[in-house]
Amino acid sequence: MTENVSPENPNPEQAAAAEPAAAPVPAAQRSVAVPMIAAAVVAALLGGGAGAGVAAWAITSQSSTQSEGAAPEPQTINVNNPKSIDTVTAVAAKASASVVTIGVSSRDSGGTGSGVVLTSDGYVLTNTHVVTLDGASADGAIEVTTSDGRLYSATIVGLDPIVDLAVIKLAGASGLVPVEWGDSGALDVGDQVVAIGAPLGLSNTVTDGIVSALGRSIQIQSSAVPDTGDTDRTPDGQENGGQGPFDFWNYFGQGEPSPRQGQASATISLPVIQTDAAINPGNSGGALLDDRGRLIGINVAIASTGSTLRGAQSGSIGVGFAIPASLAQRVAHEIIDEGAASHGLLGASVSTATAADSDVVGALIQEVTRGGAAEAAGLRKGDVVTRFDGIAIGSSVDLTAQVRALPAGATAELSYQRGGSEASVEVTLGELSS
Repeated sequence: MTENVSPENPNPEQAAAAEPAAAPVPAAQRSVAVPMIAAAVVAALLGGGAGAGVAAWAITSQSSTQSEGAAPEPQTINVNNPKSIDTVTAVAAKASASVVTIGVSSRDSGGTGSGVVLTSDGYVLTNTHVVTLDGASADGAIEVTTSDGRLYSATIVGLDPIVDLAVIKLAGASGLVPVEWGDSGALDVGDQVVAIGAPLGLSNTVTDGIVSALGRSIQIQSSAVPDTGDTDRTPDGQENGGQGPFDFWNYFGQGEPSPRQGQASATISLPVIQTDAAINPGNSGGALLDDRGRLIGINVAIASTGSTLRGAQSGSIGVGFAIPASLAQRVAHEIIDEGAASHGLLGASVSTATAADSDVVGALIQEVTRGGAAEAAGLRKGDVVTRFDGIAIGSSVDLTAQVRALPAGATAELSYQRGGSEASVEVTLGELSS
């Protein structure tokens, strides 16, 4: 559970008046508070629509620190000046009902994160590291709070630690507001974005910023529960990625950070959207939205300067990452429809090219697996991959992330350098075994 922080009174002038309090509205009837005139402005605003791998911290579930007492009142989006609504307010009013707060507890740990509503009957998308408490528990109790104050128990439908995504199902849910999907492939650097989630357990928190980089990839510690085998490994693993990763931490007991046991070398590589919108622990699994309130990413990680107290995570430094909606949507649908999602396999061990290997940056092929996709496409040991599926490749992390983002059997154009000459081939990917 998170620290008990009461929301501000949405109408301070009425609170100051010596009038008896109105009877509370049942939780099931509470909704995002947008006056009718404001709703028209919101609709107008939304209708108009106003790399190299890096080390990163995953945004872990926030520590359990709440003392016993009354549950906090549900947060709402209140519009006090409807004639001066801006795009951020409009996006928040549209999308907040589609973002939930997720609490997970097991025998010796607990935390909170965020999630995005997929269907009206309770399918919710979040991060694997939220529901597994960073890989510490496979069977934690899950409770979900909606933006209008409804509370549900939930169960895991499926986990995909390869890309740190998970789908859960709320018990007995109905009438939820599904998020509207956006096109993450149509983003430009500089586009305005809005993040909604529960940083530090503060539900319905809204921050904004811009897309600060595209075509980025990061390497983070895997959140797979031990012995699942769901980590990047050869083939397509990095022999000398050299990009990190920084470990992320669980918070046990009274909040003392403890590293996860038995998984120090387990990592995953993710393609991400980089943003300067403030994202903090607890935002994990929450929404990154475009200026029309459409989901373009699932918030997953933040970069860190490494300056922390007693090993605890630092907060946002303005470099956050989200899993692109194109990948999140595919994985979510495959988990719901088939129980699991597939991921591509190139069939080659790779490392990050150095000046001794090549005069261009890229992923150096160290070994080609017999009968794999790379061999079938004519790739050889010593080739340096420079582009994959239209994305520039600057490291082994980049290549692995882009390969994993595609489903098994997908075809992609791959560009490489061999002996100083550039060439391109079409590769049909194999399937990463589970």
